[in-house]
Amino acid sequence: MRIIIFGPPGAGKGTYASRLGRELKIAVISTGDIFRDEIKQNTDLGGKVVEFVKSGDLVPDEIVTDIVTKRINMPNSKRGFILDGYPRNVEQAKSLGNITKVDAVILLIVPDWIIVERLSNRRICKKCGAIFNLKYLKPKRPGICDKCGEELFQREDDKPKVVRERLNVYEAQTRPLIGYYRDRLPILNIECNSVDIPPKVIVDKILQELQKLNLLG
Repeated sequence: MRIIIFGPPGAGKGTYASRLGRELKIAVISTGDIFRDEIKQNTDLGGKVVEFVKSGDLVPDEIVTDIVTKRINMPNSKRGFILDGYPRNVEQAKSLGNITKVDAVILLIVPDWIIVERLSNRRICKKCGAIFNLKYLKPKRPGICDKCGEELFQREDDKPKVVRERLNVYEAQTRPLIGYYRDRLPILNIECNSVDIPPKVIVDKILQELQKLNLLG
């Protein structure tokens, strides 16, 4: 099964993709995670993308497509994959169509106010990457990771001003993908109208819709 999970920043793509990946036993390819890891390790790729990430801009198409192509061709993607963060515009979608076949698009529909609320309160562990929320998933000790005891931090692109810019970029460059895929692939519209809805509820909705398309076997 080859799926794209699609929606605005902060819609929960990473959370739902990781759970779906475990449930379906397929790879999760997250361009955001790849870039953050490269930045952390000070690689050549990290140096290329760090300024784009900080400002909330999209990384150039050719860089992202090259990374995705390599990941899709890795052995752990042979059973299938979920793409999180790619494609983000129509040109990337066209490139993806030349690389591989896709079975369906999961479209997460989340109001802007929920996005800003979620991301501006998100904190991440510097060591293990665990994610907390200052309002809805508080650490037991302020500023300290429950899992490993290291310090929590706020990503530059989670600050309210950058979040709003990311939403503007999404509207201008990414939303046209809905129109592009509408006549090409099944689109599963998954609505989320609550800030603290349990991830399992959304994942179960997605699995039900995939079942209706006979994609679960």
